[in-house]
Amino acid sequence: MKKTNKLGVNTICTHVGEIKDEQFKGAISPIYMSTSYQFYDVDVKRYPRYFNTPNQEALCKKIAALEKTEAGLIFGSGMAAISTTMLAFLQKGDHVVLQETLYGGTYNFVVEEFDKFGIEYSFTKSLKIEDFKTEVKENTKVIFIETPSNPLLKIVDLNAVSELAKANGIITMIDNTFASPINQTPVDFGIDIMIHSATKYMGGHSDILAGAVAASEIHVERIWNLAKNLGGSLSDFTVWMLERSMKTMSLRVKHQSENALKMATYLEGNSKIAKVYYPGLTSHEDHELAKKQMKAFGGMLSFELVEGIDAMDFQRNLLLIKPSMSLAGVESTLLSPSQTSHALLSPEEREKQGIKDGLIRFSVGIEEVEDLIADIEQALEK
Repeated sequence: MKKTNKLGVNTICTHVGEIKDEQFKGAISPIYMSTSYQFYDVDVKRYPRYFNTPNQEALCKKIAALEKTEAGLIFGSGMAAISTTMLAFLQKGDHVVLQETLYGGTYNFVVEEFDKFGIEYSFTKSLKIEDFKTEVKENTKVIFIETPSNPLLKIVDLNAVSELAKANGIITMIDNTFASPINQTPVDFGIDIMIHSATKYMGGHSDILAGAVAASEIHVERIWNLAKNLGGSLSDFTVWMLERSMKTMSLRVKHQSENALKMATYLEGNSKIAKVYYPGLTSHEDHELAKKQMKAFGGMLSFELVEGIDAMDFQRNLLLIKPSMSLAGVESTLLSPSQTSHALLSPEEREKQGIKDGLIRFSVGIEEVEDLIADIEQALEK
């Protein structure tokens, strides 16, 4: 097989990181469910909590190849990946800069836990690079970003953040979940560490809970040294399911991205929709920046209904699109961030981030667009 950096993305999804079935010559990776392995006369002393079972190791190669990095790690959830990675590079007296709009779970982790560890933190006032510069201090060790952001699909300038960080000896981390490695490879813009909720586009079928990290071997080893102590590893059955799901990730994500652009265009032209947030629209304030650093604009968008239409009544009237938590499955889903992903934020905090109670986040699936539009039309009529 060619080197992974010479392979096409569908080939990477299908073949990199697969385990050859040497015994029966099966077409797919065998699954090794053992939690106990021989400790002598072996090259590797394997133990599930050490992230080094055969299936764990193999899947990490696929994730690293997709993100164009040297190494990867998989975790039991996206938050396990985020928390472990941040704590691996931060200690008492250190400072981290985080962007203004973030996934609610990340925000809660920082504001609820970092004070216990004596870790300082600050949030930017906007996503402009000037605001990142303002927040950098002498003890800043990490800049954490998320682009496109959850749930307003704001875009951060990856090149600018990377240059700022490198000039100050700071590690950069990105939550790359919304874009996925299919639509965005941040390492191309100088970002150090890529983090995913693998539950989402990597899993893609709403039946897997997992997290992933991709970075250099040195950075992954540092994360692993903490991860083995915190114990956020993933069962091999889930690892096997995730490897299977990732074989079709490129096909799924490309179709979801195409559908999302069509849906965003339709919604923007609907008189009952007040505003649409999607970086693929020319009306989006960050559209030109998104074009520079994304291959396509992803399957996620958000919108607000005009005054007088209740967001919850609208969602209850849907017949095809599922009002459901989480995102990125092959089926289309939507939800109210104020009641789900950002429910733990106070109303004031949500207002500060621009997250209104009537905001609806839409994860566009692989269905025919005509059917999705028909469902939205009938729900609005009701």
